[in-house]
Amino acid sequence: MNFRIEKDNIGELDIPETSYYGINTQRAQENFNLGSKSVNLKLIYEIALLKKAAAMVNKRLKQLTEDKAKAIIQASEEVIEGNFNHEFVVSAFQGGAGTSTNMNVNEVIANRAIEILGGKKGHYEVVHPLNDVNMSQSTNDVYPTALRITAIHMLRKLSLSLAQLQEALQEKENEFSDVLKLGRTELMDALPMMLGQEFGAYAKAIERDRWRVYKVEERLRQINLGGTAIGTGVNASLKYIFMITDTIQELTGLGLARSDYPMDITQNNDVFVEVSGLLKACGTNLLKISNDLRLLSSGPKGGLGEIELPQMQAGSTIMPGKVNPVIPEMIGQVAMRVMANDYAITMAASSGQLELNAFMPLIAESLLESLELLNNGVTIFREKCIEGIIPNKEKCRATLEKSAVLAAALVNHIGYDQAAQIVRKALRENRTIRGVLREEKVFSNDKIDEILNPFEVTKPGIPGMFGVSGVPQVPGESD
Repeated sequence: MNFRIEKDNIGELDIPETSYYGINTQRAQENFNLGSKSVNLKLIYEIALLKKAAAMVNKRLKQLTEDKAKAIIQASEEVIEGNFNHEFVVSAFQGGAGTSTNMNVNEVIANRAIEILGGKKGHYEVVHPLNDVNMSQSTNDVYPTALRITAIHMLRKLSLSLAQLQEALQEKENEFSDVLKLGRTELMDALPMMLGQEFGAYAKAIERDRWRVYKVEERLRQINLGGTAIGTGVNASLKYIFMITDTIQELTGLGLARSDYPMDITQNNDVFVEVSGLLKACGTNLLKISNDLRLLSSGPKGGLGEIELPQMQAGSTIMPGKVNPVIPEMIGQVAMRVMANDYAITMAASSGQLELNAFMPLIAESLLESLELLNNGVTIFREKCIEGIIPNKEKCRATLEKSAVLAAALVNHIGYDQAAQIVRKALRENRTIRGVLREEKVFSNDKIDEILNPFEVTKPGIPGMFGVSGVPQVPGESD
C-alpha cells in the first residue's frame, strides 16, 4: 500500500494514498479505537449539507473563489449522495465534542474537491480542510445544528410510522368490536369487555405518542450556526451569520431559525433530553402493549390463548412446532434500548461544563439510534404483528363464562356483600354466577339475563336498572 505524509501541530503520520480522510481522522481512529460503530451516516450527510451551504454563502461574499466553492459544493453533494460512506471511520464515541467527526467531513470534502480541481489528495494548498471547507464555522455550531436537522427529519418519519400503527390498532378495534372477553386487573379476573376496547386503548396511547413526537420538532428548529466556537460569532461576518440560516432553510425545506442567543444552544442540551424523554414515553407504551400481546396470545393451549399472533419463525431447536411471539419481543427490546439511551442522554446533557458540552457525541449517537430503532421497529411491529392478529372468539367467551366477573353487575341490585357471597359459592362449587342466582331465586330468569347481559356490562351505566319498557326498577326487585 502506498502512503502520503501529512503533518499537523503534533507531528507527521502516514495516510493511505487512496484515503480521502486525512491526519485528523487518522489520529481519531487511533485514539478512539473502541471496536464500536462509526458515526451515524445520517449525521454525516447533514454536516456535509452545512459545508455546502457555507461554501455557497462564502462564494457570494467573495470569501471563497468561485472554483474552490464549486469544487467544495460538488464534493459535499457527493458525500450526501453516499459516495464516500467508507471514508467516515471515526467511532461514534469520541472525545472532543464532535471535532473528530467535523474534521473527518472537512478532510473528505477537501480531498475530493482537490481532485475535482485536478490536484492530488493531501495537497491542501489547493483546498484546505479548515481554511476553506470549514470557513466561518466551528465544530461547536456545525455539530449541534446538523444533529437538530437530522433529528427533525427522523422525527417526521417516526410520526408517520406511529400514525400508521395507530390506524392499524383502530382497525383492530373495529374488527374486534363484537368479541366479548374477560378483562383483568393485576392479572386477576375483573370485568367483561370487548377485545376491540382493548385495542382501542392501545390506539389512544399511540395517538398521544404520535402527537408528542410531531410537536416536539418545534423545539429543535432554533440553530446556532454562525455562532462559531462559543456562540459569540467570532471569525464569522455578520452577513454570513444572517445568510447561512436562510441558505440552510432553502436547502433543507425546514422552518429553521437563527437563535437569538446562540451561546445557549452551544452550551445547553436540554432540548435533546426533552426529545429523548418523549421517545422514552413512546417506548413505555410499546413495551406495555407488546407485553399484553404476549400474555393474550400465550399458550396456545396452556396460556390465555385469546388472540393469535402471526407465526413468523420456528421457536425452538428442541421443541417441535413451538412458535414464539418474536415480533412483540423485538419491539419490547427496542423500547428497553430507547429507555437506556434516554438515561445516557440525560447524563451526557447534564455533564456539560461552561461554554460547551464535550459529550455531544454520546447524545447524538443515543438520540439517533433511538429514532432509527423506533421508526424501523414500529413499522415491523405493525406489518408483522398487529395487522395479522386474529381473535380466538370461542376461547374468549368460554373464559368469560367460567369466571365470576359478571357478579359486579349485581352490586347495585343486591349490594356488595350479598354479591360477594354468590361469587364465593360459584367459585367454591365451580358453577356460574347465573346458575347460583337461579338456584337461590334471587331474581327471575328474565331479570338475571337482563342484569348479566355481558354486552351491557361492557358499557357505561348500571346493568338491569331499566326494564323492557324503559322504566327504572327498584334495585333488588324481581320480575
